[in-house]
Amino acid sequence: MATAQKDLHHHGSNNLGDQTKEMASETASRAKNIAEGAVDKVKDMASDAAGKARDMGAAAAHKAGEAANFMGKKADEATSAVGSGMKSLAGTIRDKTGNAGVVGTAGSAVAHTLEAGGRYLEEQGLSGIGDDLTNMIRRNPIPAVLLGVGVGFLVARALTPRS
Repeated sequence: MATAQKDLHHHGSNNLGDQTKEMASETASRAKNIAEGAVDKVKDMASDAAGKARDMGAAAAHKAGEAANFMGKKADEATSAVGSGMKSLAGTIRDKTGNAGVVGTAGSAVAHTLEAGGRYLEEQGLSGIGDDLTNMIRRNPIPAVLLGVGVGFLVARALTPRS
């Protein structure tokens, strides 16, 4: 009888062990499913965050483009206003100096130059000035480099403290 009880106890032990293994397997499976679900949620959240960041970046780039366009228009308007002012100053110089004598001749020359410069600024704006400067540098590269070096030297000399 003792042997039968041992067999029953041993058999019950195996059954309990099998149940424990099964429960552990189910728990592991549930944990795996929960972890996979969490990973999927994190992936979705990261994807959403990346999409939002991409949208925000595109919106910021668009706003920056609009701001640059606005500033370009304002700069062209300011350049045009300066040109108009130069032409007005040319008229004032002509009125004040007259046409007679050395002062009249000099005044007329200055007025003519101011008027031509003002007209150029009104018509071309900053973009036209940039295009003309680029073309001039392409046609005369060596003098442009020498001029750049000279201006750089003068700026450096002006900014360097003297002892």
